[in-house]
Amino acid sequence: MIQNPHAFVAARSRHPALLDPWEAALEFGPGTVMAVMTETQGPAYRRRGASMALAADGRIAGALSSGCIEADLIVHSRRVRDNGQTIRLRYGEGSPFLDLRLPCGGAIEVMLFLLRDHEALVELSRMRAARRHVALTLSDSGRLCLGEGRGLALSFRAGLRFVIFGAGPEAAVFAELVHSLHHDHMLLSHEDQSLALAEGMGCNVRRLGPLPDMDELMPDERCAAVLFYHDHDHEPAILRQLLARPAFYIGAQGSRATQRNRLSQLAGLGVPAADCTRVRGPIGLIPSARDPGQLAISVLAEVMAAAGDTISARRVT
Repeated sequence: MIQNPHAFVAARSRHPALLDPWEAALEFGPGTVMAVMTETQGPAYRRRGASMALAADGRIAGALSSGCIEADLIVHSRRVRDNGQTIRLRYGEGSPFLDLRLPCGGAIEVMLFLLRDHEALVELSRMRAARRHVALTLSDSGRLCLGEGRGLALSFRAGLRFVIFGAGPEAAVFAELVHSLHHDHMLLSHEDQSLALAEGMGCNVRRLGPLPDMDELMPDERCAAVLFYHDHDHEPAILRQLLARPAFYIGAQGSRATQRNRLSQLAGLGVPAADCTRVRGPIGLIPSARDPGQLAISVLAEVMAAAGDTISARRVT
């Protein structure tokens, strides 16, 4: 996810489906048409509130399907851009577009509108960069305003932030995977080789000396902390501080025996039992994953399952 409006400039090489359409719309400028999924019926690839930004020069950001309707949306966006009229389209069951099928078997409704409310997007971007929960309302006429009002209310939560502690290939590979998906992240390690490897892959890194300010690293409940250590002596002090923060996910690499010993050490440090249960271990959805790449995918899948959606939508009448 793009964390601020300036990040999009450096992100043009990303796949369009990975670009945040609301941030991209600020970069696209005048003539941008937004496509927002306002309803879904039955199975669908995306949730209600999924969005695309379609620029006048042909650039796009976001996706509403897996390629089933995007080309058609581009065609319709030209008409919206030319006459300024908001339109609504239906795809799938009950659609007049018989040649455009949705393999999932459901139906979706999409609103296309010319972006006019630039200032609302500027403020939305500012609040998201500050990691504040914010709502944006899309009216039936295609106008946008901050706050929850009558229409389709889009609720934006802070983007995910990954704070990674550890040493060795597991820590570096996990940081690279998170970076490749454009998530906010920081790898902290006392080992120069791990830092150099991750930094060479474009990751954000910091040498771990005295424990850092966890309030700065883990400011809110949209943060995940993952520890990849073979020398587990580093863990208790780190975990003790992490458990004072509202992170939605705290996990550490190791076997079941390592986890039992880890929790025993935390209890010995005076950490309440209820807090100790927040520490996950063994981590990952794939049991006993040992290959660094497999472990990284396994752990990231577990974190993402716990995270929930960044953007949700509901209709307010």
